[in-house]
Amino acid sequence: MTLIARKLRSTALAAATLVTAALPAQAQDLTKVSFLLDWIPSGEMAAYYAGKAKGFFEEEGLDVSITRGYGSADTAAKIAAGVGDFGLADISALFTARANTDAPIKGISSVYTHSPHSLFVLESSGITSFKDLEGKSIAVSAGNSHRLYFPAVAEAAGIDDSTINWVTADASAMAALLIAKRVDAAPFYSIHEYYQNKAASQQGEKIKVLPFVETGFAIYATTVIASEETLETKPELAKSFLKGLQKSFEWANEHQEEACELHVAQVPEVALDDCMGSITAMMGFVFNDSQAEFGLGHFDPERLAFTYEQVAKAQDLDPEADPMAAIDESFLP
Repeated sequence: MTLIARKLRSTALAAATLVTAALPAQAQDLTKVSFLLDWIPSGEMAAYYAGKAKGFFEEEGLDVSITRGYGSADTAAKIAAGVGDFGLADISALFTARANTDAPIKGISSVYTHSPHSLFVLESSGITSFKDLEGKSIAVSAGNSHRLYFPAVAEAAGIDDSTINWVTADASAMAALLIAKRVDAAPFYSIHEYYQNKAASQQGEKIKVLPFVETGFAIYATTVIASEETLETKPELAKSFLKGLQKSFEWANEHQEEACELHVAQVPEVALDDCMGSITAMMGFVFNDSQAEFGLGHFDPERLAFTYEQVAKAQDLDPEADPMAAIDESFLP
C-alpha cells in the first residue's frame, strides 16, 4: 500500500470513528425489550405504538417490541414466568396472581387512574341510570371483572343485585346481543364506546354508557407490571422503559390524530376513526385530577387501598394484605 493510500485509509477510518462517536447511544447499541399488552392492539394502545414510531424508547436506549395480549391474567402469568420484560395488566390480575400463585411480579406504574368499567345500554331501552337496571338482563362473559365488581356498584347505586338476570355469553357476542335487544345491557370499557356505537347506529340504535365510576367506584385499572427479578437485576432498564413510556403518553395526548396515524400504519386492521374514538376516551383515564395531584404513573395510597378492598371482596383475597406490597414506584421518572 502506498503512503498516500495509507494516509487516505487512515483519514477515512478516523472520520468513520468520529461519525460513530457522534451518533446517539441508541443508534449504536439498543437494548431489546419485550412489552406485552393485555389485549388486542386497538386504538387505546396507540400511545405505545406511536411512542415506538417517534423514537421515544430509542432515546432511552431501548428497542421495544410490542406483542398483543390475551387478557390480564395471561399477561401477568407470562411476566411472572419471564416471557416478557414488561406488561400491561388490570391491577386486579396483579393482586390475584400474587395472592393465589405467589407470582413474583409488581406494579411499577399506574396507567388508568380510575376504572373504565361500565355498562352499555341502548337509548331506546329507556334505561338512564343504574337504578333502572333492576329486573333487567345483562350479558356477561365467563370471569368478566364487571360481574365481579357489580355487587359493590349495585350497593353504591342503591339497587338489588339479586334482581339482575345475568346472561352468560361469549365476549365477542355481547355487543350483538345488546344491539339485537336480546339483553338490556352489556359490560364494556367505556373506551370502546365509539366503535360499538358505530355498529349500533347501523341498526338505527344509539348506545348510552353507564360508567361504574359515577357510583363512586373509583379504582385503579390498567397497570404496568414487571417481574421482581427484572426489577432487582435491571433497575436501570425499568427506569428507561418508564421514561420512554411517559414521553409516549405525553406526546400522544397532545397529538392524538398523528398518534393514531402512526398506530394504524403499524396495525392496519384498526380504522383511523375507531382509533381516534378510543384514544380520546383513553387519555381521560391517564391524564386527570388524580394524575395531576399525585404525578403521572404514581398511586394514591387511599385509592389503592379502596381498589384492593374491592378486588379482595370480588376474588376472596386476604382483606388484611397490604396492597403497597404489590407496588414499586421507585422506577418512575
